Amino acid sequence: MRPLRCAVVGLGRLGKWHAEHLIQMKDAEVVVVCDPFADRAKEMARELQVPYHETNASRVMQREDIDAVIIAASTGAHYALIQEALRYDKAVFVEKPLATTLEEAASIKATMATLPQSFLQVGFMRRFDPAYEVAKQHIAKGAIGEPKYYKGITRDPGSPPAEFIKNSGGIFLDLAIHDYDAARFLLGAEVNQVTSCGQTIIHDFMTEYGDIDQSMTFLTFDNGACADIEASRNAFYGYDIRGEIVGTEGTLMIGELAHHDVKLYTKKGATYDLVPGFPERFGSAYQRELAAFTEAVQNKQPSPVTVEDGLKALEIAYAATHSFKQQQSVRIESHVPF
Repeated sequence: MRPLRCAVVGLGRLGKWHAEHLIQMKDAEVVVVCDPFADRAKEMARELQVPYHETNASRVMQREDIDAVIIAASTGAHYALIQEALRYDKAVFVEKPLATTLEEAASIKATMATLPQSFLQVGFMRRFDPAYEVAKQHIAKGAIGEPKYYKGITRDPGSPPAEFIKNSGGIFLDLAIHDYDAARFLLGAEVNQVTSCGQTIIHDFMTEYGDIDQSMTFLTFDNGACADIEASRNAFYGYDIRGEIVGTEGTLMIGELAHHDVKLYTKKGATYDLVPGFPERFGSAYQRELAAFTEAVQNKQPSPVTVEDGLKALEIAYAATHSFKQQQSVRIESHVPF
């Protein structure tokens, strides 16, 4: 079987990582890299020794020597890029979130329903992190009985710049959405009510864009389980990602702050390195999600993170945003924009 011939569209930090990971895989190859900034596309092709670079994504989609498209462009570009890739019969990997709006996400799902052979995977990389995978396996084996409660903590070391924040969709869509998906994944249930709150405590510039830097979301599920999820831009001590699943017969803990399993003991006390950022915490997860994508496409297997998963997570994020703005709980009953 020949390697999966890939194009990477969007060459920011994540796009570059995805290209690097694909190049390291024996069953995939990067044929072209694409970015609207010509210098960036040219430099990336040179650095990674990719045969072609491009600034026009439409020309990439039309290439017959491309089997799959990795979309790491800005969120606002996801919808048009996905729809065009699907029209040209390309397998699609798209970074979260699936789209900017619920209407766009529903339209992508409708397009795929008319194309039985279409393939799309959403980039919720935590599902492929070894710790989350082992936790899921323990739950499936009944190690903690029936899972009833998920606690998620996602704290970034600081805020992205204003240019990013103004187009990010807000903290619930951009940051907390990882835990919304993780909660569904681990509890194996669907959210039916969302209550959220938060405020800006450090980064005052966010108020100009209607965003906040500290948030909390409480979720209830259709099987009686619940979850609380903190999303923060204020962990100046490091990158803090942790989770907890409480079951009827036990509890699972995911993640910790220690970066290395080495502690320094002196007269001043004990110290250890903290996880500095998400490349260090989730590097292997990014690699494994692309390996899963390649394997599923090559072997015509179902997507491990489907368009429905992307739509569900987006729906929760929109409900959380609405709940925060209206200061009231929001029930989720259908894929209808708020």
